[in-house]
Amino acid sequence: MDNRHDTPSGEPGRRSLIGAAALGVAGAGLGAPAHAADRAGARAPDRRFLGRSVLITGGTSGIGRAAALAFAAAGARVGFCGRRAELGRLVEREIKDAGGDAVYLRADVRHADQVRAFVDRVAHRHGGIDVAFNNAGIGGNGLPHEMSPEEWDDIQATNARGVFLALKYEIPHMLRAGTGVIICTSSSAAEQARPNGAAYTASKRAVQGIVKAAALAYGPRGIRVNALLPGTTDTPLVRPPGIPDADWDRYKRAFGPLNVDGLERMAEPDEIARAVLGLASDDFPYLTGASIAVDGGATAGRKLLRSGPGG
Repeated sequence: MDNRHDTPSGEPGRRSLIGAAALGVAGAGLGAPAHAADRAGARAPDRRFLGRSVLITGGTSGIGRAAALAFAAAGARVGFCGRRAELGRLVEREIKDAGGDAVYLRADVRHADQVRAFVDRVAHRHGGIDVAFNNAGIGGNGLPHEMSPEEWDDIQATNARGVFLALKYEIPHMLRAGTGVIICTSSSAAEQARPNGAAYTASKRAVQGIVKAAALAYGPRGIRVNALLPGTTDTPLVRPPGIPDADWDRYKRAFGPLNVDGLERMAEPDEIARAVLGLASDDFPYLTGASIAVDGGATAGRKLLRSGPGG
C-alpha cells in the first residue's frame, strides 16, 4: 500500500495532475503572493487549548501536521496518527523541541482495530478527548469507467469509512465527559466536482453526510460536530516530488488567478490549521452540523479549476 497520502489538502489525484508542461508555462508576470507570516502580522500567543486533549488523524504532513503544531503551540496535549512512522516521529520531535506535548502513534484509519487502539491510547494518556480532528484521507482520480473497483473502495475506505471509525471510537469518550468537539476534513471538491474526481468527491460528500447525522445525534449530549472544506493547499500531496522550488513558485503564481476566485492563490497549511483551531475553540458554541468552506472563494465563484490540482 502506498503510504504517501495520509493527509488531504482538498483535491483528488494531485500528483498526477501537475505536469512539467504546466510548470513551464506558468504565469509570466504574475506577482508572488505574500507569505503567510506576512499576511498574519504580529499576534499574541495563543493559549486557547491549554491542557486540553486533542486527537488528530493524518497528522504526519500537510494540514494535519500544521494542525498538530498549532494545537500544541496553543497549549494542547496532542495525540496524532498516520501511516508513515518516520514522518510521525519527526513531527512529534518538532513539537517537543518547541516545548509542546505530543505523541505519535502509528495507525491506518482503514482498520478498525488500529483506530480503536489509537483513540483509546490517546484518551488514556490524556484523561479523555476534548477535540478530535478527523483529517486522514487520500486523493485519487480517474473516470468512473476507467477506475478499478479496488481503487474506488480504497478511497471510500480511507476518506469516508475512516471518518466513521474515528467517530465510532471517539464519541464514547466524549459522551462520558458530556462535552467534545469534532471536526472532519471534507473538501471543496464536495461542492465543486471534476470529471475525473467521482471517487474523491463521493467520499468527501459522504463525510458531510456523516457529520450532519452525528451533529444531530450527539448535539443534545454536548458534542459539536462540523465539517471543514479546504480548498487547494500547498502541501506535499499537491506538489509532485522533484519539482524545483522556482518552478513550483511559478506554477503557484499562475494557479491562483486561473482557479481561485476571491483570493486568487493557494492556501498555506497553517491557514487551514488556524481555521481548525477556530472551529474547535469556544468561540463557536452554537455551530454544529455545518460544512465550512475555507477555499479562498473558489466555490463561491464560477471557475472550475482549469489548471492543475482541484479543490
